[in-house]
Amino acid sequence: MFLDIEPVRFLGFVGVFMSSTPSTDNSKRLYRQVADKMLILIESGEYPAGSRLPAERELAERFSVSRPTIREAVIALEAKGRVAVKTGSGVYVLEKVEKIDGLGQEVSPFELIETRVFIEGESAALAAALISDDQLASLKSALDEMALDSPEGGAISSAADRKFHSIISEATNNRVFTLMIKQLWDVQEKLDNIRVAHQAVCMQDLSQRLEEHTAIYDALANRDASAARAAMRNHFSRTLTALHETTEEEAVKAVQRKVSQMRERFSFQRMLDQESKETKAAP
Repeated sequence: MFLDIEPVRFLGFVGVFMSSTPSTDNSKRLYRQVADKMLILIESGEYPAGSRLPAERELAERFSVSRPTIREAVIALEAKGRVAVKTGSGVYVLEKVEKIDGLGQEVSPFELIETRVFIEGESAALAAALISDDQLASLKSALDEMALDSPEGGAISSAADRKFHSIISEATNNRVFTLMIKQLWDVQEKLDNIRVAHQAVCMQDLSQRLEEHTAIYDALANRDASAARAAMRNHFSRTLTALHETTEEEAVKAVQRKVSQMRERFSFQRMLDQESKETKAAP
């Protein structure tokens, strides 16, 4: 769980290197062993998110170590983002933050959609030849759920949408396709900038969105690979266009707000009003 990091000196520079071989418990520093044990208790729910850890003295007795060792273990857990130290209050367990391997907050909605165009387009084409009758029935069920959608039913809509695309990925019988599409959905749902943009676009035209998914379903039901690929790409093409429009609209609004603030700040009428106030206030 915690890597051994040791200082090294090379040509006058001090740096660190990480051992390339797994560390055994015997080679770990004591505080790391304690931190690992505390992390296991956190993951098991014995110390749930939001709860306060036992007092330092109590933890020292439980793990049969000194209080300084407990303090070092807490620092290690704090560095991993699993606990927060509140002065005068105690140490509190934090919610585990989901990380998306290889992707960070710099991923844009446009990059995500471009990737889905290629991957899910080919996924649909492959699924058209392999999808089972049971999977088609599940796909129709997800489509029916989307048909009941409304602007207020965002959570239901998102779940049905993901279910629809997940069934198609599973119908490819290719685990790499399935995993990649799952990860793309994880990115969409866990990165705020992409989730908000996607929801704004999806709620613009629910009937058009349903028609696009129906076209995908029809192509798969007809076992038409070319039509399935085209329908999936058309779906994301419309989404990409809507995202451009939404982004442009937000940019225009931002400029308008800035101009309005400038007008207010440097208004001639404002200067006259200020002079009037000063004149009235003069003795």
